[in-house]
Amino acid sequence: MFNAITHSQIYVLDQDEALDFYVGKLGLEVNSDVDLGFMRWLTVNIPGDAGRQILLERPGAPAMSEETARQVRELVTKGAMGGSLIFSTDDCRKTYETLLGRGVEFTEEPTERPYGIDCALRDPFGNSIRFTQPKG
Repeated sequence: MFNAITHSQIYVLDQDEALDFYVGKLGLEVNSDVDLGFMRWLTVNIPGDAGRQILLERPGAPAMSEETARQVRELVTKGAMGGSLIFSTDDCRKTYETLLGRGVEFTEEPTERPYGIDCALRDPFGNSIRFTQPKG
């Protein structure tokens, strides 16, 4: 049976803008950036952890028709696609301050929760991102 999740996918409207955000601001690293002709295969991961990649996919061929892709892009623009990522960190407040200094806009400041400290932001395309400092 299965032994790992290797890739997760979120929709982005502009892959270069996604690179700027996920690599330039969040500090992830590019794993793959390949022009397949029919699409650009663009993945990022936590530095040093290539075993779990995030595919930053622009809605379109070959997975969907242009009409469907247009509808999906409209939903992404509205933040209605439900894309979500949750990262862990050793120090939520420090990570928050670092990202704030890089111009990241947050939807929730670090907050004590029953499971630890976490906060929330959205990427430039409306995808929800949280990071949590688990209770130790």
